[in-house]
This record gives sequence, structure tokens and C-alpha cells, in this order.
Amino acid sequence: MSHITLTKTRLFEGVWEGVLRVEGGDDAPTLDVTYLDNPVPDVTVAKREDGEGWAVQVPIPVEALCDGAQTILINDQSSGERLESITFISGEALADDLRAELDLLRAELDMLKRAFRRHCVETM
Repeated sequence: MSHITLTKTRLFEGVWEGVLRVEGGDDAPTLDVTYLDNPVPDVTVAKREDGEGWAVQVPIPVEALCDGAQTILINDQSSGERLESITFISGEALADDLRAELDLLRAELDMLKRAFRRHCVETM
């Protein structure tokens, strides 16, 4: 039995990229990549030039770019083992997100600082 690991390297121009390594085997496993239980097309698995595993590229489907949290699952097809998941949040779901609230507070604080400085200059 081989041990499989998939490590993300980057998400660039709508393509998730990672490195697939298999201990105890020389063949790349077949990946089952799905979004909402539908297969994601155009997934590539190619031997890396340095010989250290395989380069995996998963294009983010256009239909996944919508409001809310979206998840793409990457599984080993033969064992069904989950190797990785790609999760991203966009749109209205961010309105309640703490980071978005913090950004709004910073913007309001900057506005108040400018107004206060303007007030101080005008009253002198």
C-alpha cells in the first residue's frame, strides 16, 4: 500500500497547483476532483522535471465563482481517500466575516481621523 500526499504550492490565475508524492509506488494515482459532486474538467497530473512527484493543476470552474463558501474536493480514485480540499469564500458571505468587519472599522477610523484633523486646523 502506498502513502499519498498532495501539497498546495499556489493558486494562480484561476488554477490551483500542487505537488503529488507517492511513497511506495512509481505510478501517479488517478485523482477524482469534484465540485458539487460533478467532476472538474481539465485536471492535469504530470511528472515534475526534478523527478520529485507529480505536478497537479486543477482549474477552478467558472460556476464555482459565486456568493458563499465553495469547496472543491480532491480524492484518490482507487482508495477514495481525501487528499486535499480547495475552499474559497466570496461575495455576500464576506459581509459577516470578521476580517471584512475589521477592514470597515479601519476605513471608518481613517475617515474620523481626517475629519478630526480638518476640524483642528479650522478652529485654530
